[in-house]
Amino acid sequence: MLPNGVRILTEAIPAMRSVSVGMWVPIGSRDETPEMGGASHFLEHLLFKGTRRRSALDISSTIEAVGGETNAFTTKEYTCYYARVLDADLALAIDVMGDLLTDSVLAAADVETERGVILEEIAMHDDEPDDEVHDLFAEAVYGGHPLGRLVSGTPKTIGAMSRQSILDFYHERYRGPALVVAAAGNLDHDTVVRLVEDVIGRSDRFVAPAAPLPRRTDPAPDLSPAPRVIVREKDTEQAHVLMGCPALARDDERRFALGVLNNVVGGGMSARLFQEIREKRGLAYSIYSYTAQYSGTGLFGVYAGCAPGKVDEVLTLAREQLAAVAADGLTEEEVRRGKGMLKGALVLGLEDTGSRMTRLAKSEMLYDELLSVNDLLDRVDAVTPDQVREIAAEVLGRPMSLAAIGSSLPNL
Repeated sequence: MLPNGVRILTEAIPAMRSVSVGMWVPIGSRDETPEMGGASHFLEHLLFKGTRRRSALDISSTIEAVGGETNAFTTKEYTCYYARVLDADLALAIDVMGDLLTDSVLAAADVETERGVILEEIAMHDDEPDDEVHDLFAEAVYGGHPLGRLVSGTPKTIGAMSRQSILDFYHERYRGPALVVAAAGNLDHDTVVRLVEDVIGRSDRFVAPAAPLPRRTDPAPDLSPAPRVIVREKDTEQAHVLMGCPALARDDERRFALGVLNNVVGGGMSARLFQEIREKRGLAYSIYSYTAQYSGTGLFGVYAGCAPGKVDEVLTLAREQLAAVAADGLTEEEVRRGKGMLKGALVLGLEDTGSRMTRLAKSEMLYDELLSVNDLLDRVDAVTPDQVREIAAEVLGRPMSLAAIGSSLPNL
């Protein structure tokens, strides 16, 4: 950790010839006021538009000239700016990424240009109902809570957001105590620390001594006990439906049991939902379940894409499957299979420098500990059928909210 609160984590992988470096801030759409909805995502776009040292073209061409790639993404609880380059170009990547994160200009003309780009991005998202339904589902579960809002903001909030308000958001939130720098690949930790210290030290906002921000510990949302139904009529060939409920928070130790449960219920082609709804009856092409974890809360959801006339039957069958698992849990064979699926996904998901870098940063920002791969596998192996049964009864037995997009939908 640097004196200004910046935290630096690395993982040396000598067998690799590449390095992934990410600069993370624990700021996302959950941290915005209603009027500033979409500010984190707007800012993510703007930081690539130029600094006092580099134009937007300089930023992209400098990395691409050495065969590297750079990008960013915003979520409900954090934002990441990252680059992947050859190991010999690590210093260049840190200099470029650190420059844009700490010293962006946010020129007025660029604000207007990116405002138009983001409005087009929102419009494009609205043309993809299988994605849009997830936003409706979050709104159905979380209502007016920030977790129920769009990460992108809305045309109204983006259209009204001023350059000064975005600049204030940038200067107030992007400071040393918030920044986590993670890198993985063929690297040396002390060299990374020196490189980060050099580029961060150029910014006045990153030089004052400070302690790092503590890990997020947001309280659980105070949600209405009544499930919500949101239906959006749209001229689509398929109906897109998503039902579910609040689930486990990110730091809940039972998340491994929930992961096993999710895999068996709807995590693959052998899952109960896939077998009952697609394989046996051919009612849907896409049918799956998933979980999402946040600070203080989480989600469990079941998605299906099917013909509008089949929505009632699909939902009935899905509810029957969830009710059966909530009542009886899973068989021992299903638990073994679910554990194998979860372990495989964990290991295979860490086979590149980008995923290793992400694991370091998220462990620092979001968890109390950095678990090794073996530790993660041990946690999964420790899951018992009784634990899965208990979490199934708790989560799957909750009232389910519903979101749907399509035309000629039944009365849901």
